[in-house]
Amino acid sequence: MNRHTPNARRKDPKSPCLPKKPPPPNKPPPLRHRARTSRRRRPPRRRGASQKTAAPKGPKAAKKAKAAAPKEAKPKKAPKAARTNEAATLRPESKGAKVLELISRTKGASLAELMKTTGWQAHSVRGFISGTLGTKMGLKVASAKREDGERVYSTAK
Repeated sequence: MNRHTPNARRKDPKSPCLPKKPPPPNKPPPLRHRARTSRRRRPPRRRGASQKTAAPKGPKAAKKAKAAAPKEAKPKKAPKAARTNEAATLRPESKGAKVLELISRTKGASLAELMKTTGWQAHSVRGFISGTLGTKMGLKVASAKREDGERVYSTAK
């Protein structure tokens, strides 16, 4: 049987595809079991054009060109004082002092030695050398590779 044929043409009257008969008039329709949830009502949207202020009376006057008055120059800020070795000193027992002591040797210190002494990771040691010793304290730190491929840091003279 072709399922695309209209229901009226089907021969079987007990077919589930035929339209259902309406319930008898004395029986009320079945209730919905799902309770309706109360929705928050939004205030009604205003439709239409918004109220605009009245148009100006008469044509607009052209802006007058201001005379080029010389501007007063703002006083320049004083340059920041350069940091000195005295301002950024390290405490004698600190790890930073130990790093400075190792780097100050004539041979310098390898990255592995500095990591072992301080307990820091490699990026922390490099950051300390670059930031604290180089930038803040103003020391020149030379970096070179040995023949065995290990990097050695020493203070440049």
